[in-house]
Amino acid sequence: MLTRALPLLALAVLLAAPARAAASDVQITAAADRLKVTVAGKPFTEYIFKGTPRPILYPVLAADGTPMTRNYPMQKGVAGEVEDHPHHRSLWFTHGDVNGIDFWAENSDQKGRIVNQSVTHAVADGAARITSRNQWVGPNGTVHLEDETVLRLHGTADARFIDYEVTLKAPAGKPAVLGDTKEGSMAIRLPLWMTPTHSQGRGKKHEGKGTIVNAEGIRNDATWGKRSTWVDYHAPRDGKVYGVAIFDHPSNPRHPTWWHVRSYALFAANPFGKHDFENLKDQPKAGELVIPAGGSVTFRWRFYFHFGDEKAGRVAEQYQAFAARR
Repeated sequence: MLTRALPLLALAVLLAAPARAAASDVQITAAADRLKVTVAGKPFTEYIFKGTPRPILYPVLAADGTPMTRNYPMQKGVAGEVEDHPHHRSLWFTHGDVNGIDFWAENSDQKGRIVNQSVTHAVADGAARITSRNQWVGPNGTVHLEDETVLRLHGTADARFIDYEVTLKAPAGKPAVLGDTKEGSMAIRLPLWMTPTHSQGRGKKHEGKGTIVNAEGIRNDATWGKRSTWVDYHAPRDGKVYGVAIFDHPSNPRHPTWWHVRSYALFAANPFGKHDFENLKDQPKAGELVIPAGGSVTFRWRFYFHFGDEKAGRVAEQYQAFAARR
């Protein structure tokens, strides 16, 4: 029998280890405007790179199929949703001030767009790997940035992971200035049922039963603008607790990052908004980051979709595992 062939310690480790999806369990299906990713035959997410103001991931599903992002504005009129902030598109990366151009909002022709140039994909080492190259184009057609985004998507029987690595590259002839604003950057808009009780958004009271907590144990609205290695957002639904954590990798510039996390379900890591987050009214450029002409900067984050609160989901341990990756 297997149990007699294995040393007792090895058997204990085997039994304690979480179930993991093998490489053959992760699949990518390509369409003209998106890549669909499944884990063990179950839909996980779609990387949509055409037909939107920027590439996004939508929908994003927990291991049991529960949607973990808002539907609006990709779908309108969905019961139980507040249709505010139309630029909060599921899961995305952008910034509100690049050379003075707003790539965060979408409410006029004077906003920037992130335009996809190419996408490649493969399945390797138990994960879907997507490499996307994009241009950050201003309203007059000027390219202010280029990026290479590498996504690694994988899962276990009870968790899903998105590793999001983005390298921002300034054009050869001009530096790129990422301005100090709270409007950014690595972001997800969660479902309304995840909001903490009595949270506010656009003057509307939300009645979720969620909790926001960071690595220092600070909770809910007090997490906004704080620096931390990770933040977790979790809430009960239909007798089960669902959580989403975002991890800031130690190699990132300005680690640990500031968090633009709101109790109305916006959840974002923002390494550029220092003067907003620290209320430095006399230093409006305190968080500005300049990429020299022809230069680049790389950021790495992980999204961890889990069951349970931050303790049951072992968020701190999962962060340490991510932080150890080089």
